[in-house]
Amino acid sequence: MEQYNINGMSCAACSARVEKAVSKVPGVTSCSVSLLTNSMGVEGSASAGEIIRAVEEAGYGASPKGAGRQAVSPSETEEALRDHETPVLKRRLIWSLSFLLVLMYFSMGHMMWNWPVPAFFHGNHVAMGLLQMLLTVAVMVINQKFFVSGFKSLWHRAPNMDTLVALGSAAAFVYSTYALFAMTDAQVRGDMAAVMDYMMEFYFESAAMILALITVGKMLEARSKGRTTDALKGLMKLAPKTAVVERDGQETEIPVEQVRRDDIFVVRPGENIPVDGVVVEGASAVSEAALTGESVPVDKSRGDSVSAATVNQSGFLKCRATRVGEDTTLSQIIQMVSDAAATKAPIAKIADRVSGVFVPAVITIAAVTTVVWLLLGESVGFSLARGISVLVISCPCALGLATPVAIMVGNGMGARNGILFKTAASLETAGRTEIVALDKTGTITQGEPRVTDILPAEGLSEAELLRLAGALEWKSEHPLAKAILEKAREEGLPAEEVTDFQALPGNGLTARWGGAVLSGGNLGFISARAAVPQEFQARAEALAAQGRTPLFFSRDGELLGIIAVADVIKEDSPQAVRELRNMGIRVVMLTGDNQRTADAIGAQAGVDEVIAGVLPDGKESVIRSLKKQGRVAMVGDGINDAPALTRADTGIAIGAGTDVAIDAADVVLMKSRLSDVPAAIRLSRATLRNIHQNLFWAFFYNTIGIPLAAGLFIPLGLTLNPMFGAAAMSLSSFCVVSNALRLNLFDIRDAGRDKKFKVRHKEEAKTMEKTMKIEGMMCGHCEARVKKALEALPEVAEANVSHESGTAVVTLSGEISDAALKKAVEDQDYQVTGIQ
Repeated sequence: MEQYNINGMSCAACSARVEKAVSKVPGVTSCSVSLLTNSMGVEGSASAGEIIRAVEEAGYGASPKGAGRQAVSPSETEEALRDHETPVLKRRLIWSLSFLLVLMYFSMGHMMWNWPVPAFFHGNHVAMGLLQMLLTVAVMVINQKFFVSGFKSLWHRAPNMDTLVALGSAAAFVYSTYALFAMTDAQVRGDMAAVMDYMMEFYFESAAMILALITVGKMLEARSKGRTTDALKGLMKLAPKTAVVERDGQETEIPVEQVRRDDIFVVRPGENIPVDGVVVEGASAVSEAALTGESVPVDKSRGDSVSAATVNQSGFLKCRATRVGEDTTLSQIIQMVSDAAATKAPIAKIADRVSGVFVPAVITIAAVTTVVWLLLGESVGFSLARGISVLVISCPCALGLATPVAIMVGNGMGARNGILFKTAASLETAGRTEIVALDKTGTITQGEPRVTDILPAEGLSEAELLRLAGALEWKSEHPLAKAILEKAREEGLPAEEVTDFQALPGNGLTARWGGAVLSGGNLGFISARAAVPQEFQARAEALAAQGRTPLFFSRDGELLGIIAVADVIKEDSPQAVRELRNMGIRVVMLTGDNQRTADAIGAQAGVDEVIAGVLPDGKESVIRSLKKQGRVAMVGDGINDAPALTRADTGIAIGAGTDVAIDAADVVLMKSRLSDVPAAIRLSRATLRNIHQNLFWAFFYNTIGIPLAAGLFIPLGLTLNPMFGAAAMSLSSFCVVSNALRLNLFDIRDAGRDKKFKVRHKEEAKTMEKTMKIEGMMCGHCEARVKKALEALPEVAEANVSHESGTAVVTLSGEISDAALKKAVEDQDYQVTGIQ
């Protein structure tokens, strides 16, 4: 995505105009303009020159932030987000109020309350009028930006909010100037009654007050908009400025921009880690709160990765740089949040469509209002006041800010809590999720096998069984072996040497230890080498039913015992699933494991449905079938999850997962905690509510304000002075931005306020299911053949096949005969014995 800074925009009509102009440039495939950050994101093959020219022809200015995503440095983004507007508006406001107060003293203080004025002005009404005109001109010159931008936009046939302000103020000034000249004529004629009448037709104070009040609103709006980007600016301030690297055997402090990949850098206690790297020497506790929001420090030692902006709290670390500059985790987070701010949520299109015709419609309404009141016999002054009121109370800014300010605050909230939404669309879509599909390994579970049970044979201790098993597994590369070795290390058991190590067919190991032959493996392998009592076989069966893998060990033909290994679920997984279900979301677990193991893990996690035996390339098809039942969010961490993450309405990647999965996802969970999934959905829902509130008040304000300003409620005794209209217009945008800032008070971890919808349980979801009994399947390859054959049928949405249970559970999307299902399976040389 190419990003540009846009200048000259003042309201939603401006951003809509720029977006429309750039979208027409040949080669532009996508364009999104943010009024909040005065930026534009463009995708496509169009050159920067063509895009800038289109923006300038629309009446605005543009400059590139950088050539592509990687070129946008944090310093550039920080400079773009810096609040340059508030100081300028503050100076304008101070000078405007200085002249306005003098003007109000003469126009209202003296005329209405007889406040004292210099003797020269007593009875000199023309001089009073000239003074008011000069003071108004001063305020208009100070706020000339409204007139330059407003009339320039009108010239380009793209009127904006500045056009409304400029027309309203100019109309009041021109009519008042006409009244002043008419007064001089009446003075010459000696018609003092006419002089007094014209004195009452002055609207100089209204022309000046409109500009001053709009400037007040603009300043409040700018200050509030600045606060919406606080989270992003806070992230940028975390970026270290220098690093201590080893160069030519010496420690040298250099700017962090000069750190190169594979440089060795050192970090002492209390210092920030400058770039991403791997620890090569030392050990310490590192606080990663800046990136993940996790307050508990993480222990780091040789081989562990560290990230830029995290804080070394205790020991000395020497690290090798792996990612520097724009590639560091911090820079990617900053870029991700910044890119999200430059995109638009689908809901914003409503406001964009309205804003595109809003200003021309308001100008038309103002003109019609003035003419109608004149035709009804009202004075020119009264009729003009009604038209001016319509112009100055109408505010497209509130419409234009309703969505982006809430999106920016929501994104900032997510970033502070380790939840990164890549686009505004993903922040909106996540809240509409109806089904969450969870990958098992690494998402619900730890992703690494752990020893769960140690069952020694009679006369043997757990420590002795673990010691012998550790000796046997020492030379094995199998993941289950690593789990046993890790457990032995935790127990402080020494590593013992074995000889004649062999990994034999049939999932088993043998080795010689101290003259004895040690063997380890599954029940079938050990049964051929030692007698396994029925009691141990039953216990192994019970462990397998719980999703654990029982490993048998023997010594010289004598059973030593069983060690069970399993990929255990994360501590927060059951609570996360409960929260999702309480939010009215159906939770589905996907895994390539056999049905029995998957059911055991699913029961522990509390999911609604378990889909087992899914091959890596089958997850995407499962997501496709789930999308027929509702909006789906897929949560995964592996390379094989990438197609499913892309296919889902919302792809959510666990932050500790692979780069491929993170790139394919719409949302990234930096803490790698499943509990962040309901938190992300909760935040999205809160942001959506806030957007709806903002849009409601923006539409409601204009729906009530314009008829009131036009004078439709005068029969009820309600009218609107142009000055109060200007004040109301100023406050409308300020209120919308302030409402969005309330999101900062929202607790994304608080499940107490989740709306309790009826959860669609497994039995309810599978309204068209059939279970087929199949004989002849012997392995995973057989399962895959049957699954492929069944899912090739148009009426079959999904088939879960298990060779262990000899079944295929078929979910149907349409009517199909049992004979057709049977034929599909038997064509693969398997026998169907029954269909239920």
